Parts: sequence; structure tokens; C-alpha cells
Amino acid sequence: MAKSIISVINQKGGVGKTTTVINLATALAKKGRKVLVIDLDPQGNATTGLGKSNNDNIKNIYNLLIGKIKLSETIQKTNIEGLDLVASNVDLSGLEVETANDGNRAFLLKEIFKLNQDSDLKQYETIFIDCPPSLTLLTIMSLVAADELIVPLQTEFFALEGITQLLKTIERIKQNLNPALNIRGILLTMYDKRNKLSAQVEEEARKHFVEKVYQTVIPRNVRLSEAPSHGMPCVVYDLNCQGSKAYLNLADEFLKEKTPRIGSAA
Repeated sequence: MAKSIISVINQKGGVGKTTTVINLATALAKKGRKVLVIDLDPQGNATTGLGKSNNDNIKNIYNLLIGKIKLSETIQKTNIEGLDLVASNVDLSGLEVETANDGNRAFLLKEIFKLNQDSDLKQYETIFIDCPPSLTLLTIMSLVAADELIVPLQTEFFALEGITQLLKTIERIKQNLNPALNIRGILLTMYDKRNKLSAQVEEEARKHFVEKVYQTVIPRNVRLSEAPSHGMPCVVYDLNCQGSKAYLNLADEFLKEKTPRIGSAA
């Protein structure tokens, strides 16, 4: 099975979650790692950001979760060597209602991983799950299935308040559904070095979370915003921009980590 299953999560939208998934995954693939991205957001932004359609009515995570197709039928190759994708589709938004009577529904994704650990997943060194920007069944599924979490934290006002609620949620999941869950790292995003607030949020985050915070920070960067509209990660779209350089540095930092950063989400 994959060496690590990592959910990239924040209950707040617009913090750079999907940007982090597609660019970190691509940077790792460029460094020779075999990576799988699972798009668990009904909006399908990770899917389109990797150049695939989020209108495929067959090959998608929804059909996999309802048992209509197998994992091997769902995995698609991207244009990036070493990086594969399980695409999303808007049908995924109906899963919560459709599985309302299934007492085991929080474990659906985990069971798929378990079933395929010695076959289709064996080749991957890292699996990234891109979560929806809210605490829904899909997010809980990803927390139950993951070994580790990366939490993007935008360097803006109220960011630290929002993460407190997320940490409480993670702790509840650890107590009740997935005791092995760890936070691998907190990633500061949308950093503007001209803005004093960014520096203040960084200082507070490092003081509060200490070694959990990655040394690499992701800057505000126009190219990071432009790249998805071209159906490619920024590290492919413009390798030399500041955003791409930051994600390549993050990949180096990620690869140097031997173990999860902490043993507790609190």
C-alpha cells in the first residue's frame, strides 16, 4: 500500500487546498515519486486543474464509492509522468443523502483502500486526498481513511481562529474513528511579504504550533491562480515563478520528513 495517505484539509474555502494538492503532487512526481490524487470535492477543481474532465459520468470517485465500478477502472493517467488521478464529479454531492441509512458510510473510502492495498494502490508512494471546503460526510470519510493531514493556513485575519475548530474536529475523529491520524504539517499560504499581517500570522502560527509549521511558505502569486484555467499545475505552467519555486521547495521539505511531525492533533 502507499507509504502515506494524506488528506489536505481546511474547513474554510479559498485557502489554497486544491492548489497545494495538485502542485505538491506534481512536484513530487517530477522528483521521481509515484503519486495518486483523489479528488473528493464535488466541484472537481483538482480534476480540471490536472487537465481532466469533471463531467465524466463513468470514471469518477462517486461511482467508486457507491460500488458501481472498481478502483482500477477509476484511476486515470495525467499528463504528468508518475501522477495519476481519481476524478470527481458533481454527482458526489448527493452521496450524503444517498447513504443516509448506511451506518458504515464514514468507512467507505477506507474500505476501498484496504481492499486494494496489495493491488492497485501498491505502486503509489503517496496518495493525496483533496477535501471539500466544509465539514461534510466526504471530509469525515477522508479523515477516517487518511494516515496524515496537511492543513493549509492562509496568512490572513481570523485564520488561526478557524484552525482551532478544525483541530477539535480532528481530535474527535481520532477518539472515535481513526486513532492513528496525525497532522503531518501546517502550510502557510497566500503569504504577502509586503503585508505586515502575513508576518504577524506567521509569527503567531509558529509560536502556537511550533514544529508543525512547514518552513516553506506559499506566496500570493498570479501564476498560481492562472494555471488551473489552463488545465495544468503551476509547476508545469510556469516552473520559474515564485509559486512554483515554493511548491518545489515544499516537496523537498516533504521528502526529508521521516515520520509524521506530531503524535497528536491537539
